[in-house]
Amino acid sequence: MNHSKLLFPVFFLLIFACEKTTQKEQRELISTDHKLEKSIEIKTDSIYQTKKVYVPVYSDIYQRTRNERTLLTSTLSIHNTSETDTLFISRIDYYNTEGKLVRKYIESTIFLTTFETLEYVVDEEDKTGGSGANFVIEWYGNEKLNPIFQAVMIGGLGNKSFSFTTEGVEIH
Repeated sequence: MNHSKLLFPVFFLLIFACEKTTQKEQRELISTDHKLEKSIEIKTDSIYQTKKVYVPVYSDIYQRTRNERTLLTSTLSIHNTSETDTLFISRIDYYNTEGKLVRKYIESTIFLTTFETLEYVVDEEDKTGGSGANFVIEWYGNEKLNPIFQAVMIGGLGNKSFSFTTEGVEIH
């Protein structure tokens, strides 16, 4: 009888411990949130003109000298500012300082409903981007749409914390 009281908590812990993924595994997952059906994607994609946005982010910044770096957590935020229209995103790619593709965040078109925001986080331990990392986002929707693409970086030195933001710019 006493053994069953001890075994139950151990069994419970083992079951839930196996469910967890590591931070690296979570980072490598491709987002499937807000995924469109193929038939809807084809119909809506042909109606709108696709636009591209470049959003600079920083995986690390220099501290004191070129050889000393501080790692940062970066968050890409995509805001649909429309009260009436859906925003469609067909590409979210992450590039490093050298301009090489590091990661694709989506495999097919996703959507954001009115006033919705999506966020993608580059973990502090992820050094793949470097000091000149960036996202390239392709989007489409009603010509009146004016979405906001921003990145927020946060880090710390000793007992001090800091954060800063960058804005996306349209590219051709």
